[in-house]
Amino acid sequence: MIRREVLRETVAVHREELVAFRRHLHAHPELSWQEHETTRDVAQRLAVMGLDPVTLDGGVGVICDMPGSRAGRTVVLRADLDALPIQDAKDVPYRSLVDGVSHACGHDVHTSIVLGTALTLRHLTTHAGLELPGTVRFVFQPAEESIESGAQRMIESGALDDATAIYALHCDPRLAVGRVGLKAGAITSAFDALTIRLTGPGGHTARPWMTADLVTIAARVAVDLPAGLARLLDMRGGVNLTFGRIAAGDAPNVIPSHAELRGTLRAIDRDVWTDAPATVKRLLEAIVSPYGADWDLDYMRGSPPTDNDPKATAVVAEAARAVLGPDAVADTEQSLGGEDFSWYLERVPGCYIRLGVRTDGDSSPPRDLHADTFDVDEACIDVGVALLTQVALDTLAMD
Repeated sequence: MIRREVLRETVAVHREELVAFRRHLHAHPELSWQEHETTRDVAQRLAVMGLDPVTLDGGVGVICDMPGSRAGRTVVLRADLDALPIQDAKDVPYRSLVDGVSHACGHDVHTSIVLGTALTLRHLTTHAGLELPGTVRFVFQPAEESIESGAQRMIESGALDDATAIYALHCDPRLAVGRVGLKAGAITSAFDALTIRLTGPGGHTARPWMTADLVTIAARVAVDLPAGLARLLDMRGGVNLTFGRIAAGDAPNVIPSHAELRGTLRAIDRDVWTDAPATVKRLLEAIVSPYGADWDLDYMRGSPPTDNDPKATAVVAEAARAVLGPDAVADTEQSLGGEDFSWYLERVPGCYIRLGVRTDGDSSPPRDLHADTFDVDEACIDVGVALLTQVALDTLAMD
């Protein structure tokens, strides 16, 4: 068992390096499936530690094992690499240098923390006499923000082979640094994206009865489809269909021949999420067909709810109190956000952790995830490293 003071001192050794690494990533963000430089930066730093990182085919994503002194459990720590197509509006020295792309969700922080956990464990095994009774696997995943999930590729590439448990954390701007939000069971919701295309012959706005009035039909779809889902699917499943884009036509006196709606469907219950696509299709047919238009649905499956294992969540809670203090753990609610970490938890027990990144005592409104001004108090990096290190060690030590 590593004493709390030793762990904190070891984490502090790498503080400046990790803050610099995070700022480098923040200034050089890469979108989903384009994380080539980020992947190289991570792999090179792992190799410097004397580890053997494996870069996935296509040059994005890394899997790296730190074997212990004897065989045992395999604990997986996962980070996500990709940024968002959002302009960085902050005035800071590490502001994004890539126009229209930024780490507005904190993946640069997640990556730095998991890398820092590798640095800390390496330091403890080489300088503090620590013996790992098993393997710690570091997984750096591309494309968490993409509907084409990077989680599936990591799993197919061996990220969960022989794994006992898996953990990940995510920035939470509502929580102060030094606190973590935990919930056993579902902590995020299912997420899908859909595009609906409507077509008709078009015509003159003076004679809508002679054609299919696609603007009116699109409006009916935007209103009636979400309302119908709320009546045909179990309300307790929390289904939520919201459209973010509706496009049709160019002239005020022309009924267009094409219209398009794009939106997201979310559900807090897995069974409701499973039933949603068939119900959407049935409703679309009922809404559109009476008006004489044709429809096409591109339904893109995202991910199920992220379902935290109670035992793994208890391990994190105990580690957080041991490392961060008795008041470190905060209860948190299930969000409507999606997270492809759920695919890992479908196969291996684990826990998704919400990490406080807000400066303690800051009374200003939090800068929310996916906002163009999102940033963190970088003291959260030390907290995340210490927590994941303790979680990994505690999990390896379990009978």
